[in-house]
Amino acid sequence: MAGENVLEITDATFETIVSQSDLPVLVDFWAPWCGPCRMVTPIMAQLAAQYAGKVTVGKINVDENQEIAGKLGISSIPAVILFSKGERVDELIGASPKSTYEEMINRHL
Repeated sequence: MAGENVLEITDATFETIVSQSDLPVLVDFWAPWCGPCRMVTPIMAQLAAQYAGKVTVGKINVDENQEIAGKLGISSIPAVILFSKGERVDELIGASPKSTYEEMINRHL
């Protein structure tokens, strides 16, 4: 499901990937049955390539990884959250155009 530069994140790997990253981490919370989520998937792959070395991009399937989704209070998907030093610094709920995600990332670089 993820593009070649997009990490598959799970409940088990979330802490390591997000909290211990030196780079900001953009995380897409999605599910296979979610239509708008499928629209966001290619955008995440483009952002991963565009911001390689500056931002880590990952995806979490909320059906398979309910612990982190619950802990973060994810109630609507797609939910794209930007973490910096393990802290939630920005988020967008629902599918947005690529430029909106770029603006979110650029505010925190």
